[in-house]
Amino acid sequence: MPKLTDEYEELRKTVEAFARDVVAPVIGDLYEREEFPYDIVRQMGAMGLFGLPISEEYGGMGGDYFALCLALEELARVDSSVSITVEAAVSLGAMPIYRFGTAEQRAEWLPRLTSGEMLGAFGLTEPGGGSDVPGGMRTTAVLDGDEWVINGTKAFITNSGTDITGVIGVAAITGERADGKKEISTILVPAGTPGLTVAKKYSKVGWNCSDTRGLSFDDCRVPARNLLGERGRGYAQFLQTLDEGRIAIAALSTGLAQGCVDESLRYVRERRAFGHPIGHYQAIQFKIADMEVRTHTARLAYYHAAEKMLAGEPFKKEAAIAKLVAGDAAMDNARDATQIFGGYGFMNEYPVGRFYRDAKILEIGEGTSEVQRMLIARELGLGDL
Repeated sequence: MPKLTDEYEELRKTVEAFARDVVAPVIGDLYEREEFPYDIVRQMGAMGLFGLPISEEYGGMGGDYFALCLALEELARVDSSVSITVEAAVSLGAMPIYRFGTAEQRAEWLPRLTSGEMLGAFGLTEPGGGSDVPGGMRTTAVLDGDEWVINGTKAFITNSGTDITGVIGVAAITGERADGKKEISTILVPAGTPGLTVAKKYSKVGWNCSDTRGLSFDDCRVPARNLLGERGRGYAQFLQTLDEGRIAIAALSTGLAQGCVDESLRYVRERRAFGHPIGHYQAIQFKIADMEVRTHTARLAYYHAAEKMLAGEPFKKEAAIAKLVAGDAAMDNARDATQIFGGYGFMNEYPVGRFYRDAKILEIGEGTSEVQRMLIARELGLGDL
């Protein structure tokens, strides 16, 4: 595994300490109450976590995407709800504006997004869409004079209904291309815009401190200047955003997998059975050894994908591999950690109970494991056989 530079290691240790000292003592209670962690978000904003890969010109830290990934991993070692709040706010909320926005859009939105004063969201998934984004998209945006008129419904949108949600990037059909396919564009919709309805938060299996809701648009009007990037380039922008986001989700998944190792190592030294700490028994030792192997492999995978991305090299296959490997590692480690803890692992008061509930979505969100396999096969040249 490549050695982290002093700057990266300092960031990693800072976030590790924050997660241990600030997040860990309170997150269990917040999770049980399904309460959004506003105070934790405020503190992460003050630390600069929401601006890690964004230039100082817009209030960011001037770092890179790998720095964000390191922070996400350390947060997820303690709680994935907090980590996904940062991941979605940066990868899906701020980065599209940073990558594709006009100078005016960047100046208007990024300083508040990078400070954590405001959260951004990305409205892509639809109730009947799932992995088939272009085929399943029904939301439309029609240009009426100098305004876009948006109609449609979105599902499973992270950070879309908090008290500090400020802007939502909405993917919509804006016409028909010359080849007869849908023209898809992205339009920025400020929170509170008339015609935008934010549904009540979902009752979820996991990520219970994360805000996830459905959205509906009923003749929702925004200025024409709110178009993000070029008209008709929304799908291409989305693909780039997701390729990067998969590395971030892989980092988050690696953090959850590592958290399972951390908690299990503590427990097997304290829990005694048949006259010995249970870590004395080979069956337990082998489980933890396998957990460590999965975590190490997942970390190598996302490090490699991030390295290629930062070098400006193609990284689609590596991002898909990282997400697939790390998502599997998180799910497998959560299952094994729960087994090691026995009955206590089934109790929500123990972190591994949260880890188990949170792990499954990592095989689904931002591209299912099946989609990752399709992408890998396509990158190997098998898509046209």
